[in-house]
Amino acid sequence: MRIVLDTNVLLAAFISEGLCHRVYSACLSQHEMVASEYLLSELGEVLARKTKMPPEQRTRILASVRENAQIVLVPEDVQRISRDPKDDAIVATAELGKCNLLITGDDDLLVLKRFKTGRIIRPRDFVEAYL
Repeated sequence: MRIVLDTNVLLAAFISEGLCHRVYSACLSQHEMVASEYLLSELGEVLARKTKMPPEQRTRILASVRENAQIVLVPEDVQRISRDPKDDAIVATAELGKCNLLITGDDDLLVLKRFKTGRIIRPRDFVEAYL
């Protein structure tokens, strides 16, 4: 499967060994991860703002995601479909990457349930269905 992990899932994957870390690991070993420059930029900002990680560690995390994901180019003028306009680029990443799943904990995305090529689910739903 082709999968986009939303920023909140990636953040949780790198700050603890919990559920989101299991999701990230499964995506690395059993699926194809897709990301975008927008998603990587947002992840970098969130890591800097919400953690006390040194810049070198944040750089390694971003490099790891970049190395392990297909990067798609998301145009700046994406279609407005979610309650939070910042989430539209995440959905566009999944659509442009022809993904089957977008995994997120964001209620503004979860309420959509679907996008053009797949479904939007919680990390727990992914673990229960695919691990």
